[in-house]
Amino acid sequence: MNPVLVGSIILGYFLILIGVSWFTSRNAQDGDFYNANRQSPWYLVAFGMIGASLSGVTFISVPGEVGNSNFFYFQVVLGYLVGYFVIAKVLLPLYYKLNLVSIYTYLEERFGFWSYKSGAFFFLISRIIGSSFRLFLVAGVLQISFFDAFGLPFWVAVLVTIILIWLYTFRGGIKTIVVTDTLQTTFMIASVIVSILFIQSELNWSFGEMTTSLFSDARSQIFNWDWQSGNNFYKQFFSGAFIAIVMTGLDQDMMQKNLTCRTLGDAQKNVFWFCIILVIVNFLFLSMGLLLFQYSEISGIAIPERTDYLFPELAINHFSTVGAVVFLLGITAAAYSSADSALTALTTSFCVDFLGFSPKNYHRKKNLRKLVHLGFSLVLFVVILIFQAINDRSVITAVFIAAGYTYGPLLGLFTLGIFTKINVKDHLVPWVCLAAPALSYLVNINSEAWFGGYKFGFEILILNGLLTFVGLLLIRRKD
Repeated sequence: MNPVLVGSIILGYFLILIGVSWFTSRNAQDGDFYNANRQSPWYLVAFGMIGASLSGVTFISVPGEVGNSNFFYFQVVLGYLVGYFVIAKVLLPLYYKLNLVSIYTYLEERFGFWSYKSGAFFFLISRIIGSSFRLFLVAGVLQISFFDAFGLPFWVAVLVTIILIWLYTFRGGIKTIVVTDTLQTTFMIASVIVSILFIQSELNWSFGEMTTSLFSDARSQIFNWDWQSGNNFYKQFFSGAFIAIVMTGLDQDMMQKNLTCRTLGDAQKNVFWFCIILVIVNFLFLSMGLLLFQYSEISGIAIPERTDYLFPELAINHFSTVGAVVFLLGITAAAYSSADSALTALTTSFCVDFLGFSPKNYHRKKNLRKLVHLGFSLVLFVVILIFQAINDRSVITAVFIAAGYTYGPLLGLFTLGIFTKINVKDHLVPWVCLAAPALSYLVNINSEAWFGGYKFGFEILILNGLLTFVGLLLIRRKD
């Protein structure tokens, strides 16, 4: 594609987001940055959360993973349904009952100061890692489609991406995010549908022929019953349930959107419809991924060594101009849909959990909040450059591996707090939260030797949470 056209698309999209930001923040109060005054329509939140959940990782890496692990990722997606049921019936009622802005405030009420700070700290680490991985992948696509043409280095692509995100989120916060996420989800889904239709047209397939080609391909296998495999159904399914619980239900980023709904009932409807749509959309992404491989093989196009880049390679260099434009809109939306809400959530958590912000001082500390927002933008920039230097594995796998180690302590803390009446020696909680991921890593790298060839997959998250839970039991208070 012509780099000027690419730049024009990105600029035009950015101007739309700036317009949305201006519209949503023009009459905003200081507290709207954190909870949008709890006036968001549930259906708007539900649809917008699809884009934030999928992000650039799903947009690029899930289709590329089809060539490595068939449709096995869908086993994780099915497990999400169980996780979202727990979120709707257990976590959301708790959050609304306590009227929380930061969900980690619950840990202070339940256990104490150090438990609260440990939970908030592990969220910050988890979200910085996850968001940086996602932005790293998308910045790479923008690099090859635009910045390379002008001889600009990778760090410029990252810097421009983060500056654009900061500009439209620093005023409106979560109130702006709810609306922009809806817009970005629309572009992402449209991009997938247009890509599927383009491949169908290029290969002269009817809809029936395309469906037959998909499901007759061995790579469309969904279920894996080999217990030693990291892609075994039970490992993937239960991992998916726990991933949904921790990466949505125990994640300030995702819950901050849910907590902008008017009532608990609206928030529960949001989660119900969100998870149904999410399952359908993920299946679309996997189907498109397999079609991309089939299209490459039939057309004699070399598949990139790094399968993450199969979709962008085909869209930019082999699709029609319309297909390439729609792809760029989708990937740009993916870049902003996860990173903008993550930046807002990081700012919210740090301001509320570590700087003591409350509705009484939101206005007085507005400038400090803007400074924190800028600070986290710089943190993401630095971490992405580090990933660019060391990352050598599929991004979708890397994100969930990182989440398995950083979200485990949150899983253990909230499980003990909600389902037991046990109190703990609060000052020892940070040590338990640090020891559990370290032990999980030790078990993971030795699992084949220790457990007769057993390989951990995403279920390392469950082990991590279990070790945290047991560690907390060991430091329980006698009274």
